[in-house]
Amino acid sequence: MDLQTVTYLIVGASFALYIGIAIWARAGSTGEFYVAGRGVNPVMNGAATAADWMSAASFISMAGLISGFGYGGTVFLMGWTGGYVLLAMLLAPYLRKFGKFTVPEFIGDRFYSPTARTVAVICLLVASITYIIGQMTGVGIAFARFLEVDKDTGIYVGMAIVFTYAVFGGMKGITYTQVAQYCVLILAYTIPAIFISLNLTGNPLPQLGLGSDFAGSGVSLLAKLDQVVTDLGFSQYTTSPRLSMLNTFSYTVSLMIGTAGLPHVIVRFFTVPKVADARRSAGWALFFIAILYTTAPAVGAMAKLNLHATVNTAVKGGGDLYATESSILASERPDWMKRWEATGLLKFTDKNGDGRIQYYNDKTKNEAVLAKANAAGWKGNELSVNNDIIVLANPEIAMLPNWVIALVAAGGLAAALSTAAGLLMAIASAISHDLIKGVINPEIDEKSELLAGKIAMAVAIFVAGYLGLNPPGFAAGTVALAFGIAASSLFPAIMLGIFSKTMNTRGAVWGMIAGLAVTLFYVFAHKGIFFIKGTEFVHMVGGENGWFGIEPNAIGTLGAIVNFVVAFLVAKTAAPAPQHIQDLVESIRVPKGAGAATGH
Repeated sequence: MDLQTVTYLIVGASFALYIGIAIWARAGSTGEFYVAGRGVNPVMNGAATAADWMSAASFISMAGLISGFGYGGTVFLMGWTGGYVLLAMLLAPYLRKFGKFTVPEFIGDRFYSPTARTVAVICLLVASITYIIGQMTGVGIAFARFLEVDKDTGIYVGMAIVFTYAVFGGMKGITYTQVAQYCVLILAYTIPAIFISLNLTGNPLPQLGLGSDFAGSGVSLLAKLDQVVTDLGFSQYTTSPRLSMLNTFSYTVSLMIGTAGLPHVIVRFFTVPKVADARRSAGWALFFIAILYTTAPAVGAMAKLNLHATVNTAVKGGGDLYATESSILASERPDWMKRWEATGLLKFTDKNGDGRIQYYNDKTKNEAVLAKANAAGWKGNELSVNNDIIVLANPEIAMLPNWVIALVAAGGLAAALSTAAGLLMAIASAISHDLIKGVINPEIDEKSELLAGKIAMAVAIFVAGYLGLNPPGFAAGTVALAFGIAASSLFPAIMLGIFSKTMNTRGAVWGMIAGLAVTLFYVFAHKGIFFIKGTEFVHMVGGENGWFGIEPNAIGTLGAIVNFVVAFLVAKTAAPAPQHIQDLVESIRVPKGAGAATGH
């Protein structure tokens, strides 16, 4: 059976599963719509949380970033993993004990102000909408490659699938769908990795294969990869960090506290019956996440080696990487390269007209490498590979069976759709529960609120689809910005709400506004949003990475610091939180039943 048919069968079966679960798990009340009736088993909630957390960025991009940047790419691995631990230990149990539906509801009640709740909704919407752009783009890429439709059509199909199981099922439908999506995505990620690890090292466990010998050569796989990439002018894979120490620290912290502040992950801990169950589901989620996250470094390294071996046949044979016969003829390049060229994410340009593909770093400062390239008649690097294709193309590069390639397609779509659904749920609940019921019309009945939630979900899906089709320049292709926004706005407010009894409304509100403003200003300035007199662009932040050399995607750390500082300074201009609020904060931190703090 050909690859196209197998892909349609496997992806179609996964979609049928999701829709079937949605029909079975329809939400009939606001409790089921927002928090799945608070009756989800901790193990199932752990799997759903893992699927919600492991977005297209984790499934598609993370191994690609590690593959492209080597040691420098591990900042994403450290930041996202550490952030989840931070969330599980410092936030989730306390928020579950508070017993409400959403993060803005917690902020509004804790800081005794509809204004604080409204500002939190704005911060949530900015972070979630920015994040969802990447998910819808990932859906479009996966569809474009594997189902051979254009990217826009892929996004429309993704919108229809999410609409079916999210609008009707709410959090209840999303939860059980995400359990199924976790099973699909983790199988899709680990099965190809096992095959490739066996092929390259003889070890079936990718985590161990990464440290094993390459093809029985007596040389470790990582040592072989270091040799190959440095001989071709690229940075050494295992020792060359991409960022400065300060940038690495800022990036890691931004991803960590951004993870802990993302509302679509936090709300998952509101779906279990008890506080103890929130802790258990956090542990299970960390276990489920670790399966993929410990596999990602092996996937990145092995994919990079396989890619070089495809283009430079001397990689496996041990010959001269610059010998003409070691580079493949363009006319004989494998079918997987031709298929990915159609997406625009892989490009080949024959610069010297020899009909062969040369893949090396023509911008290297290594004179020996450039001398070898010139002697071989090379006129520059001829292959451009987008990091995002590494995981999706990995089984094709390794020439694995068609069913494995199709399974990866289903996994990539599951990862993107599961996180998109979680984000849409957070957006819909912020609008219907926090704005409409919490601020605009507190007397709205449950039936009307449920209808408002479904309408908000439907509108959010269409907005997400539009942004996926027309991504704004400042956010396209990255989710790191969304983490920075959550880090600089929501995380400090949640932390202060739990661990500072005296923090008042004024401090919390101005802290969130200041943190969000600093982060967005820095990002927009870097992306050329600001112009002076309509002439040549002038960086309003002092040049490239003008603030302490920090990249825009790492600025969330500085934004969070600004948030905390402004919150404490402004709080001194008003009276401390009332005594009943201080008592509430104290009760949140005392081991009692879920909802005991507020009587819910």
